[in-house]
Amino acid sequence: MQQKIVFIGGPGTGKTSVLRFLKRQGFKCMPEISREVTRKAQEDGIEQLFLTDPILFSTKLLEGREQQFIEADNSKDRIVFFDRGIPSVHAYMRYFNTEFPPIFMEKSEQYRYTKIFQFLPWKDIYKSDNERYETFEQSELISKFLHEAYTELGYEIINVPFDTVRNRCNFILSHM
Repeated sequence: MQQKIVFIGGPGTGKTSVLRFLKRQGFKCMPEISREVTRKAQEDGIEQLFLTDPILFSTKLLEGREQQFIEADNSKDRIVFFDRGIPSVHAYMRYFNTEFPPIFMEKSEQYRYTKIFQFLPWKDIYKSDNERYETFEQSELISKFLHEAYTELGYEIINVPFDTVRNRCNFILSHM
């Protein structure tokens, strides 16, 4: 049986670094797609699509994450890691106090993951960049919304300890 493992957490918590490490170890990893959506919108002249049109941005994320789930289903890989999952979309919309159509919850209930690992905000590693505009304090709040969204759907969340990338990966793999 395939395990679909999701990494959640606010921006700048180390999810992508751990995912890259796991990918170098030969694991199938699905990257965060919001940066790609944001970059494409910036190329089209929209600085922050999420702020300009949150429903369009979130719909693009939902579609992309659904495709990642289907791609994982169609792979022969025993373990697939995801940098965020489908419920992360509506968690962010709640964070921004944006109403969303029922399809967002329906997709979150339809596509189920095996395990959820949460990366808590860690001030020592946090930094912003061209696509990450949230402050550390906003990352802390987003983390709470993500936790609520996944627990509301019945997931048990495993917190990843603050440690080196290698040790964080070892912690995650020890829970497989």
